[in-house]
Amino acid sequence: MKGAVFHGPHQPLAIEEVHMDAPMAREMIVRTVASGVCRSDAHYVDGLYAWPAPAVLGHEASGIVEEVGRLVTKFQPGDHVIANLSVFCGHCEYCHTGRPNLCPKTETRRQAGEEPKLRLASTGEALYDFFDLSSFAERMLLHENAAVKIRDEVPLDVAALISCGVMTGMGAALNCARVEPGSTCAVFGAGGVGLAAIQGCRIAGARRIIAVDVVAKKLDLARELGATDAIDSSAEDPVAAVRELTSGGADYTFDAIGLASVTQQAFDALRPGATATVIGMIPEGDKVALDGFAFLQEKKIQGTDMGSNRALVDMPRYVEFYRRGLLRLDEMVTRHIALDDVNDAFRAMKAGEVARSVIMFE
Repeated sequence: MKGAVFHGPHQPLAIEEVHMDAPMAREMIVRTVASGVCRSDAHYVDGLYAWPAPAVLGHEASGIVEEVGRLVTKFQPGDHVIANLSVFCGHCEYCHTGRPNLCPKTETRRQAGEEPKLRLASTGEALYDFFDLSSFAERMLLHENAAVKIRDEVPLDVAALISCGVMTGMGAALNCARVEPGSTCAVFGAGGVGLAAIQGCRIAGARRIIAVDVVAKKLDLARELGATDAIDSSAEDPVAAVRELTSGGADYTFDAIGLASVTQQAFDALRPGATATVIGMIPEGDKVALDGFAFLQEKKIQGTDMGSNRALVDMPRYVEFYRRGLLRLDEMVTRHIALDDVNDAFRAMKAGEVARSVIMFE
């Protein structure tokens, strides 16, 4: 099968033939139908985060089950699924206390001495998988807890977005920040994750939702999907603008970009007693400087991993939000591309040309 292989930072992904092993106990093969190109993948390609090479990247995906290994009881061939990068064991302390997204996943991965999931067909060299999924390939070899079954009638291109970007943004608003009805929110960054956070705030009943970005088209789409106001942070101070629009500061702010400077802006834009949530991946080693006096005003800052999700509950719930028209996903898919176009998709994302490029395998 074809896969997009990562050979190290600052190099384009190479489309190569990849060999996949047979499924072991509790594993299954999923035919990849769609995979979104997420900024998280770009962080590793750009060297902002480290990942061992060679590897097959990709982690935001949907597909159809082709083959199940022994002991798989949740799925059968033909099932439509969303890939779940918050793989969980089901019995550790995090899983038992309702935080499966923080599961260490030790038992859901192949152990030392076992056959690797993926190899380069040309040399036989073992490939690392990525976030337990490696969706930039025609098939995925997944633990059964790395997928969630969905209704067959849901288009798989938009379903793929729920796998990461939508889960992360929506979950940040609904699960982590727990946005209250009638509140005011500001979302810094109107890319795929930011647009999902905006929709989460809308679904939660926020009365004012402020989108902050530097790209006019992204701000226009943010308004279409639920933002009541838009701030071009290249033209005005976003902190001052948010404070003015909210009479002193927002109840909830979100950094959906992942830059220390933006995190600081999100925190500074809070009213006393309010909460900032960092969604984006701040580069490893970067520090965030915050005004110490703000903590005497009971301002809070928190992080979130994959929207603090409970995948088995949240993914089907978000699918139903989409079916009922509450969650708008079609507008978030800017373009469909082939696997060969993955490197150009990274370029388009960084240039602000797209909300999401989705690789279609069929």
